[in-house]
Amino acid sequence: MSLAPKTSALGLNTYKGNWMSLHSKHLLNRTLFGAKASDIEYFKTKGLMASIDELLNIQTTALPPPLNDYNSTTFTDPNVPSGKTWVNDITTDGTINSYRRNSYKKWLISVWLGQEKNIREKLSLFWSNHFGTEADTIGYGSMIYNHHQIFRNNCVGNFKQMVRLVTTDPAMLRYLNGYLNTKTAPDENYGRELQELYTVGKEGGAKYSEEDVKNAAKVLTGWRIDANFNSIFDSSRHDTTNKTFSSFYKGTTITGKTAANGALETDELLTMIFQKTEVAKFICRKLYRYFVYYYIDNTIENNIITPLSNIFIANNYEIKPVLKTLLSSEHFYDTLYIGCQIKSPVDHVITFLRQYEIIFPNAITDYTDSYFLHNYMVNQLISMGQNPVDPPNVSGWPAYYQTPDYNKLWINADTLPKRNKFTDLMIETGYTRNGKKVIVNTIQFAKNVCPNPSDPNVLIESVFSFLVSTEIDASLKANLKKQILLSGQTSDYYWTDAWNAYTSSPTTINYNTVHTRLKSLLKYIMNLPDYQLQ
Repeated sequence: MSLAPKTSALGLNTYKGNWMSLHSKHLLNRTLFGAKASDIEYFKTKGLMASIDELLNIQTTALPPPLNDYNSTTFTDPNVPSGKTWVNDITTDGTINSYRRNSYKKWLISVWLGQEKNIREKLSLFWSNHFGTEADTIGYGSMIYNHHQIFRNNCVGNFKQMVRLVTTDPAMLRYLNGYLNTKTAPDENYGRELQELYTVGKEGGAKYSEEDVKNAAKVLTGWRIDANFNSIFDSSRHDTTNKTFSSFYKGTTITGKTAANGALETDELLTMIFQKTEVAKFICRKLYRYFVYYYIDNTIENNIITPLSNIFIANNYEIKPVLKTLLSSEHFYDTLYIGCQIKSPVDHVITFLRQYEIIFPNAITDYTDSYFLHNYMVNQLISMGQNPVDPPNVSGWPAYYQTPDYNKLWINADTLPKRNKFTDLMIETGYTRNGKKVIVNTIQFAKNVCPNPSDPNVLIESVFSFLVSTEIDASLKANLKKQILLSGQTSDYYWTDAWNAYTSSPTTINYNTVHTRLKSLLKYIMNLPDYQLQ
């Protein structure tokens, strides 16, 4: 396993090579949270461009919202019955909102597990990290839900429109104190992050000034949140003076406006910002690091980032054309970039659950047990360093932006043992609630990923091919076959006979013989460093 910086000279020309399971799996690893064996075969059959078209085709059908799973003998939400959604109920009660924030995270696990065959959930996480709001700081459950719906509904849409929606979204107004930003007490938080983190960035030619931050804050004065958690514009709080920006923005002056017209200054500010080519380059770099690799040198900048940013600008900041070009490129399928990313905790946990096709109770009809078991997964993510919808700060999770380590930050002496402990636990005991167990079915898994599980050679190759994205030495595979599947013997029939005995007569003894060997094999593979890569 090598994590040295990689650079491919291949560009954005469409990949013309053979479309094999390897490529289908690579595409799905980067665009979904894990792929089932049937998903890989499905997209392999469709071919490259048809696969990408389907992955980028986001349906507008709303998902069933999170439910009240928290009513109990000791606490009852006075406004929302058990099993009903709380997303439209407005409350400032801190205890209720604490329960709702937790409910949202458990619901999110169910959404990730049941994701459709498209990029929506993987990309929604990208955008929520890009805008980096913390649910714990926002506080109100309904605000959090509506805020993240912006990303889910607009993930492959227009980036300018997304920024506009986020700018005046109640959750963002609350998170970065926009609702406190007035002409008598301007607050620069959002005006700064809008430029530094959300649009222009800090790389390359991003030379906006401190005065630009102050003027952006003045432009944005007047936005606040009403009693129903809607954003409104209050002209009495708005700074009506003219705001002149630096030479970076060509000395643009946004003329101060009065009454309701003051809200129009926000759109003028965004129009001014989006005239800078740095915006397109900044976003394309982030998309590249998320979907391909963290390392960007001059070759990548010239061959990938600049042409992608030109596509972004030419399409008026529509996201889909950029992703379609990147995901279909020969650069994306260069073998250098297959198995080069360290999985995030979300990728690690959700991919595991989906690869093994572990079935949870229905999140609507059996929400109590479902949410209870999903909460175990939330806790696993937190322990591994990725608390859902609660990044550590406004910049998001460091592994997505912190140079020079980037995704290497996901792994350390604390988190790696926790990852291994999770996969071991799900193989050995799983989790149980009211007699409903979520655990790996080793024999069914072998059947799902292998065309002929009775052949130990085919089985070893199939399992490695499915679970690991890097090349594994043949001697290791041979040793695992001998020591685990053949129980130290040399002839293949020691496994073949055991498998056939179970399939013809699934007694407890026959089951335990096969299950024990499969369990040892899977645990060994998932404790390899290579399993942490995708």
